[in-house]
Amino acid sequence: MAKTTKKETLDKKNGLKTETLKSWRPNKQQRFVLGCLLVLFSISLLVAFISFYVNGQWQTDQSAVSQLGDRSEVVQNWLGKFGAYLADLLVYRGFGIASFLLVRLFFLTGMFLALELSLKKLKNIWFWDIFAIIIVSILFGFFATSAPELGGTIGYELNLFLQDYIGKTGTLLTLLFGLIIYLIFKIKLSPEKIQSYFDSTKKEFKSELGSLKPQQAESAYNLEEFVIEEDPELDNIHLKSDVTQFEINKEALKPTISHSSEIDLNPVVKPVQMEIKPATVTPPVHVEEFVIEKAEEEDIIEENLASRLVADFGLFDPTLDLSNYKFPTIDLLKEYSTGGITINQEELEENKNKIVDTLRNYKIEIAQIKATVGPSVTLYEIVPEAGIRISKIKSLEDDIALSLSALGIRIIAPIPGKGTIGIEVPNKNPTMVSMKSVIGSAKFQEAEMELPIALGKTISNETFVVDLAKMPHLLMAGATGQGKSVGLNAVLTSLLYKKHPAEVKFVLVDPKKVELTLFNKIERHYLAKLPDTDDAIITDNAKVVNTLNSLCVEMDNRYSLLKDAMVRNIKEYNDKFKARKLNPEAGHRFLPYIILVVDEFADLIMTAGKEVEIPIARLAQLARAIGIHLIIATQRPSVNVITGLIKANFPARIAFRVTSKIDSRTILDTQGADQLIGRGDLLYTNGNDVVRVQCAFIDTPEVEKITDFIGSQKAYATAYLLPEFVGEETGINLDVDISDRDTLFREAAEIIVNAQQGSASLLQRKLKLGYNRAGRLIDQLEAAGIVGPFEGSKARSVNISDLSALDQFFNNEQN
Repeated sequence: MAKTTKKETLDKKNGLKTETLKSWRPNKQQRFVLGCLLVLFSISLLVAFISFYVNGQWQTDQSAVSQLGDRSEVVQNWLGKFGAYLADLLVYRGFGIASFLLVRLFFLTGMFLALELSLKKLKNIWFWDIFAIIIVSILFGFFATSAPELGGTIGYELNLFLQDYIGKTGTLLTLLFGLIIYLIFKIKLSPEKIQSYFDSTKKEFKSELGSLKPQQAESAYNLEEFVIEEDPELDNIHLKSDVTQFEINKEALKPTISHSSEIDLNPVVKPVQMEIKPATVTPPVHVEEFVIEKAEEEDIIEENLASRLVADFGLFDPTLDLSNYKFPTIDLLKEYSTGGITINQEELEENKNKIVDTLRNYKIEIAQIKATVGPSVTLYEIVPEAGIRISKIKSLEDDIALSLSALGIRIIAPIPGKGTIGIEVPNKNPTMVSMKSVIGSAKFQEAEMELPIALGKTISNETFVVDLAKMPHLLMAGATGQGKSVGLNAVLTSLLYKKHPAEVKFVLVDPKKVELTLFNKIERHYLAKLPDTDDAIITDNAKVVNTLNSLCVEMDNRYSLLKDAMVRNIKEYNDKFKARKLNPEAGHRFLPYIILVVDEFADLIMTAGKEVEIPIARLAQLARAIGIHLIIATQRPSVNVITGLIKANFPARIAFRVTSKIDSRTILDTQGADQLIGRGDLLYTNGNDVVRVQCAFIDTPEVEKITDFIGSQKAYATAYLLPEFVGEETGINLDVDISDRDTLFREAAEIIVNAQQGSASLLQRKLKLGYNRAGRLIDQLEAAGIVGPFEGSKARSVNISDLSALDQFFNNEQN
């Protein structure tokens, strides 16, 4: 499973998930009640603390606190014995007078919860208030040693602890440093603020002086009066001046003439005598400092409907319908091997000597040789001497097999990433790999994969686990009796042990009718089928075509949902749905993975041909992103069965033993499958290196135990229903009587004409219908000529261009 996927720990006793407990959050009502309780508790603390100091409880009620169980004991605290105990615990034995900050903390916490405010600011308040409580408590413990009720026991003891190590001076400096930290980070005190405070004080002082009266300003500035004295005969001119104002009477400046004969054209004006007294120099104007303060960033409140729903109800859990479902226990599987791989030292030495002697016969010297023992095959890694051609060693494959008298010698020249040549030699006494050892391995149990599959063990005895979601499809081939059906059972068992029924569904196609019948018992848990069908496991080849086309319809529907949700794959879609960001009323739902398993593909190709190949190829090309994966097995890997179109979309391939090199090249694009020893021996490739794996063995009784264990538990009402597919040959009568039309016929017609797209999935989403009713509406629209005929997986054509033409159509019908 990808790293982004939430890892769930399953409680094997009760089947509950600890992730559900971790994700629990109180809802709106619970938060309001809790907030009210905290507010009332803070008021109780305030009453108890005030009473503690007013009544002198630390002296009078001290002895009564230790005897709270005695009902006859009388206390002076206003809150009774409970208040006396709280005050003694938090004030006397706690932080002293600094405990009043706890009242503020509990009150604010209650208000934040009750009013549903953002808790981000509350965290900051708690941190700094607790910081202040500790500093204030130690301060009172330092200065008020004779009054223990002020600093409290904690403040007193912390003060003594600090003095023991750093002395009184160091303790005082530490407290001062704590106060400075509080002032800087909490009160936001800075040198710029101090300077701006003094500047503003000076500015206010100047403004007060400017508002004084002239006489007050004169005395304040100590400025002497500035007077201009004129001749007494020119007393009609009055000039008055002071520091603040000159007032000129223009009417008085006009000459007064009493006798016209007395006019003297050359009047003599006495010079004006001025007495100028020195004035105080005006102080220079102060230019205020330009201070730039950075505004604090506002808190971002990520509050929307989705987050509110998640806060109230938690993430959507698709497993709630079967919340008590228990995964199969590992005890249902058999342990076939007894003590792991047995190393036969004599056999290894003998094989090593034969390999070295055979190569020496052809003048090939070996510099180094190493053996790695696997369950059924031992890998001999050799390093030839310098100058030896690799092709020369590879051509000796048959000669080495002859000298070892062994079946299935396979030479890897060179081994990718190692720079050595590998010779795989079958063991004389192979060890069976049990499914129990593979399922129980840490590599599988801790695999962070979407669809983990444990195939078996490699040649180095390591559990081989792959992710089907990343393959994204798997092609299996091998001759009859070489382990294909066991391999399919191993794949299905791996997913049953790892995935909940709500997370994965299987579409099983079994033309042989006997290989997959045991999985009928888990039909209502894990299987998917077409509506109105009796058996979930498809054994009739005629029904396979409808099933494949139904999967194509499901694929198109899912892509429409992904488009509406604006996501790219099923993982992102389901995460968004779990976070309650998608509305189910708009047609959105949790999408389980769907895995199509075909046990014998060659038989389908022989009977149905292109009708099967085309939907298979279409699913292989497009279905990866929406969670539909294919596993196809065949015993005849010929080019007319595994065509180029199929191979191009199945990069992950498993080859069991085949009969010829041609078949090996068909399935793997390389030889080697013809050299396998059978009985589950396989080669796996995903477009790069080829890995040899011994497939884990799981017998029919083990599969039966697992399906019985799952089938006995509570299940869904039915199997997972695929969309109904109606082909051209179904013979449906499209001559529908107007009176028998659906009540939503006209509304459906308007939706189809508006969208210019005739599809049942569109009607499902818009009208919130089931697929069957939407399909009947499409049939009625086709019979009326509004939409065209069925065109495979494409949407039907719409024959009416707009709503006005549709209204005309209905008017003509009524006439």
